[in-house]
Amino acid sequence: MESIQSYFPLLAIVAGYLLGSLSFAVIVSRAFGLRDPRTFGSKNPGATNVLRSGNKLAAIVTLLLDALKGWLPVVLVQWYGKPYGLGDDTMGLVGLAAFLGHLYPVFFKFKGGKGVATALGVLFGIHLVLGVATGATWLIMAFFFRYSSLASLTAAVFAPVYYYFGDGLAWYMSKGVMLGVSLMSLLLLYRHAENIGRLAKGTESRIGSKKK
Repeated sequence: MESIQSYFPLLAIVAGYLLGSLSFAVIVSRAFGLRDPRTFGSKNPGATNVLRSGNKLAAIVTLLLDALKGWLPVVLVQWYGKPYGLGDDTMGLVGLAAFLGHLYPVFFKFKGGKGVATALGVLFGIHLVLGVATGATWLIMAFFFRYSSLASLTAAVFAPVYYYFGDGLAWYMSKGVMLGVSLMSLLLLYRHAENIGRLAKGTESRIGSKKK
């Protein structure tokens, strides 16, 4: 039994990746009869690009499902993982795996979105306070500047900072969780490299605008 249990963390990580590989921007767009989000706008399969189709409901559904697939595997490890040897370190890696699944989905030729909603879902799964703090950072930046990319970049930078300073206050820091949150932050910055360039040039699209 102990030898079998040693594989549970790996199985949980693989399951998290497979769940993250469900590209809901594409799935929801097909269900709503919309164009494939990979063919217009930023060509990014995410809620922001679905919004550019003009269907707000489809964008909201995409956002919620993308967040859910990051939140669910993390909380499942929290709720049911201890009897199977799945601790906080595994939780952090499972969340990272779900995020990587969104970025590089095995079901969609490894061409995924930028992972903002999924990352936020992971953070909410780790701890409500962490998710609220990071989400509030995104909302504040988006409200004042109207750039989804700028809001995402700012939230990505602050997420590991919030987790670090929350140690001993809202949670006890786990190396695995800190690693997962930090790598998600770096990958979010990397995936937004083109947006950073457009922001610098002043050509980045604002929230709600339609890209030809």
